[in-house]
Amino acid sequence: MVFQTGSPPLSNGCFARDLVQRQLAKLVQLQTPVSEGKGTEPLHQMRVTMRRLRTTVVQFEPALQLPPAINDQRLAKWVRRLGMARDLDVLRERLEDGFFPQLPEAEARALRPVLKQLRRERQLAYGHVVEVLQSRSYLEGLAQLQRWLKQPEFTRLGEQPIREWLLEWQGPCLASLFLHPGWQVSTAEGEVEVLHELRRQIKQARYRLENLSALEGAHTAGWIGRFKQAQELLGEFNDLQVLQRAISDQVPGPLEEVLPQLEWLLVQHQRHCWEQWRELAGDLLPSRQRQRLWRALLPKPWLARPWAWVKGGLRRATARFG
Repeated sequence: MVFQTGSPPLSNGCFARDLVQRQLAKLVQLQTPVSEGKGTEPLHQMRVTMRRLRTTVVQFEPALQLPPAINDQRLAKWVRRLGMARDLDVLRERLEDGFFPQLPEAEARALRPVLKQLRRERQLAYGHVVEVLQSRSYLEGLAQLQRWLKQPEFTRLGEQPIREWLLEWQGPCLASLFLHPGWQVSTAEGEVEVLHELRRQIKQARYRLENLSALEGAHTAGWIGRFKQAQELLGEFNDLQVLQRAISDQVPGPLEEVLPQLEWLLVQHQRHCWEQWRELAGDLLPSRQRQRLWRALLPKPWLARPWAWVKGGLRRATARFG
């Protein structure tokens, strides 16, 4: 996104429209390779793009008058359908490429039926993906959004300059982020759902900051990187737990007896991932760090020379009121 000097102030609506346009263009570009099953990466990219589009729609909803087919519920449904196949891709790749080569021959033989089952389940999930991409609901939704992009409609808020509303576009998601109980969890036992929900909130915060990164520049880049790392650590920890349960459900006996080497590898990776997460959480939670985040979001002229700004205000007030 390029901002030209001397041009009219960029509005909330125009900024959001440009985001939607780029995200929709990528979805359309990925339609064919995903529908034709050309590898796992196009599906991954489509799922991420759909999530980003959903974030943009929710984030800038007060500024936009979108067509009826484009709403949070429908976008969430599409994301879930894409997610089933992608999650199975992640589990299979982690097991087949990550752990399988490290196993003794006897465990590798015992694990092959599990891999076969994962492939069958992925094939079924992929069928649901194709159904979604060929459905009337999905195609009509994309068509409505493309027509809207040609003649976008904004609310009164959408017509106002975006630089006057940056804090409001970022604040709601970030205001309660560090209040989530998942930050305080010291052991993962029985806290799977809490941590999974925290990961979703971190992801939303990251996407919202990335949506506005063209305006914020380097001020929020460090936080985007930290949130991405946190999201990946919690995601990896969750994937390992899901994989462990999926394997346990398909082997005839306790995992530590049937596949002891694999069970040891899974536990070690989970422990390492958890330790990294707790270290990162400990770095982000202190008051001074949270204050740095809010300072990064505040209007930059106020922060460039804060004491000079305060003194200038006092001088103006003294001159006015004597």
